[in-house]
Amino acid sequence: MTITPIPEWDEWQAEAAKNSPQNPSEPFESYYQVPRQLGKGYGRSIEVYPQLQLSIWDCENHDDILEKGPESNHPLQFDIELLGSNADNTMISGAGVQRSWIGITPKSRSVGVSIHMPPELLGTFFPIAGGEIPSQFSLLAKGNDLQIILEPKKTSAVHSVVQQIIYCPYQGITKLMFLQVRVLELIRLQLTPLLVEQGGVQPSLRLKPETIVCIHHAREILLSHLQNPPLILELAQLVGVS
Repeated sequence: MTITPIPEWDEWQAEAAKNSPQNPSEPFESYYQVPRQLGKGYGRSIEVYPQLQLSIWDCENHDDILEKGPESNHPLQFDIELLGSNADNTMISGAGVQRSWIGITPKSRSVGVSIHMPPELLGTFFPIAGGEIPSQFSLLAKGNDLQIILEPKKTSAVHSVVQQIIYCPYQGITKLMFLQVRVLELIRLQLTPLLVEQGGVQPSLRLKPETIVCIHHAREILLSHLQNPPLILELAQLVGVS
């Protein structure tokens, strides 16, 4: 049986939100349960960087769910499933106009992550072109034109990073720093095939050597102070970064 959204949908969502405990020591993360009337499982939303949102989910519906969406402006989005109907491939949804759509979320269990960000943020990852999006990635920022959808094959490296994100062993600020590094690595792995396809000398997605040294230093400090980790500002001052 396939079910579609009904008037009680919002009420179910509100009830689930009330029953979703939040961790006050991690204000950057929101936790929400799947409404019991629809299935079981959870979702988590984490503000990894300003304007960069990471979603993590592990859920299973009682039935297939048929959903519809109107035409809308869509951000840049990366989706990877560890388990589910699209676990063999990944998806990059470019920024731009998304057509109205109809889709079915199957009742089988789904585990995965999603990264949402405005396309302009991508330009800030590169120390070239004054913060502009490199031409190699211009297809991911269509503005008022129809978005592009890409489905790269999921590699073992992508699978490994997604596992590390979902099953992050840290808490608090240490957890946030861990996820920041892993999310950037996941974006790099997803974008690299675009560079390979176009050939030529491409701008590196790697961090600067001195930044890597600072990150390793920060890791050592955090591992030696797991019970009482320093605040982000304190840690930045200790390793010499902003």
